[in-house]
Amino acid sequence: MADDQILVVTTEHIPGKDYEVIGEVFGLTTQSKNVFSNIGAGLKNIVGGEIKAYTDMLHESRDEAVARLRQAAIDRGGDAVVMMRFDSGSIGGEMQSVVAYGTAVKFK
Repeated sequence: MADDQILVVTTEHIPGKDYEVIGEVFGLTTQSKNVFSNIGAGLKNIVGGEIKAYTDMLHESRDEAVARLRQAAIDRGGDAVVMMRFDSGSIGGEMQSVVAYGTAVKFK
């Protein structure tokens, strides 16, 4: 099964589906921007406003974390992930870690 066929929802139940719980799954990624992006971010920090390079990095991180979450569900024999959540944090001020986690389930 391709990972894009794994349904991921933030709700506890999937309407119209009966399933059994397999267990917790997660997808994690840690990324950083290059030195030029960091310099630009530092300058932007002085004048304020959105730091586009970091916004893009977080979008990429989120997408990668969800792709890894889906693959983890496949690896455990799941058909979907319920109660998906995100968490993130910075490492050393220049790296960002994003985790997507939830419960893998198998349709009956």
